[in-house]
Amino acid sequence: MVKKILSIVSITAVSLFSSAQTAGTLTFTFTEVAQSSTYNNQGKHAIAVWIQTGSGTFVKTKLRRAGAGNGTSDHLPTWAVNSGGTSSNCMSTNCNTTSASTGATLTSFAQRSITWDGTDVSGNVVPDGTYRVAIEETWNHGTTGTTVRYINFTKGPSADVQSPAADTHFSGLSLAWNPSAAGIEENDSKKGVKIYPNPSSTGVFNVEFDGADKIKVVNVLGVTVLEEKIPSGVSKHVVDLSKYSNGVYFISLTDEGKTTEHRVVVNK
Repeated sequence: MVKKILSIVSITAVSLFSSAQTAGTLTFTFTEVAQSSTYNNQGKHAIAVWIQTGSGTFVKTKLRRAGAGNGTSDHLPTWAVNSGGTSSNCMSTNCNTTSASTGATLTSFAQRSITWDGTDVSGNVVPDGTYRVAIEETWNHGTTGTTVRYINFTKGPSADVQSPAADTHFSGLSLAWNPSAAGIEENDSKKGVKIYPNPSSTGVFNVEFDGADKIKVVNVLGVTVLEEKIPSGVSKHVVDLSKYSNGVYFISLTDEGKTTEHRVVVNK
């Protein structure tokens, strides 16, 4: 009887853990390494970025850039199949692009950034566990002109911050899952601090406080992106992060040597 009870408790604990659905924000940034293209070497290429489960099941597309003309519908075959279509037509309506950024074929290799709020195509927060960001890029016809890369991360109550190694197709990669970030308005009466709007659709935040002499903003990698002194007697300050990528940032206020930190989200 004791063993049965222990077994039931263990199964229940595992079940509760596996069904946890932590809200949060994933920020993923990368820079495309230029490839030699058949399109008159103009840098034209197609790209898709999407979220999968750790076993490869499709969750949501975040970026799909590919033109329907000029024979490019056969590009991005891996994404096309994973999102519900066929390898021969990445422009099919069967390919799921719900909530994704879509558009024409890109004309230059550059830095790209996506954010994911932890939800599926129906808007439901998915269970915690191992997930992965998938990137596919096609710059030529045929398999020699396509590359796919997967980066695993853990969605859960703890942050997962990574700087994946560069390869011949992608550099400057950074990934950060931050739990319970989206939709949190910082309004702590004990600290006398209020930050709004949060998330910000423009990257601009209003910060109100009882007292502070310095304000600093760092990104999820710990890099300081803004640092300013606050004049004496001022109780409100505007933090402008509009030129920075979408994602999670941390605003810290220092007052007479004491510092408080507040998490904000840029979601333009």
